Amino acid sequence: MNEHIQAVPLEKAYRLLTHGPTVLVSARHDGIDNVMAAAWACALDFAPPKLTVVLDKSTRTRELIEASGGFVIQVPTAQLLQLTHEVGTRSRAREPGKLDAIGVELIRLGASGMPFVAGCSAWLECRLIPEPHNQQVYDLFIGEVTAAWADDRVFRNGHWEFEQAGPEWRSIHHVAGGHFYAIGEAMAAHVVHPE
Repeated sequence: MNEHIQAVPLEKAYRLLTHGPTVLVSARHDGIDNVMAAAWACALDFAPPKLTVVLDKSTRTRELIEASGGFVIQVPTAQLLQLTHEVGTRSRAREPGKLDAIGVELIRLGASGMPFVAGCSAWLECRLIPEPHNQQVYDLFIGEVTAAWADDRVFRNGHWEFEQAGPEWRSIHHVAGGHFYAIGEAMAAHVVHPE
């Protein structure tokens, strides 16, 4: 099942998020896994690669991240639209069997033991950079990307290749109230080099 998952060099890891997809955030602490959806995630820095994600105080995943000091950001595909919506609207605090009820399949990549959601197109394993003020006031979490993987059917040689993959591999972008768009067609601008 994981034969298409390839490591991504850390210097290219930021490209996994620069197209602005809705992401899944997963974490593990004390034997408990959880997954939630987040629309506000972005690349922050190149070397070492860092990212940010906004996580509401009411989420169980946030508690797991604060307790463990680590998390995974993954890019779900159009084929995971319903799963993404459900992990984003159902709470593990109210429904302890949420992941099983939704049918979330977790895989393990690397040696950390962190939960990775199967069927995504990219995964970024992160170490939490604690910023208590930002976390408490703005719900803003910063992670240093320590490892990254992508499915080579849609991300190869450091680039997204959505136009070469089937529509089920397109990333999804949440706009509001359960309404999403899939990433659109590729376009290229003429590159002007300054003299």
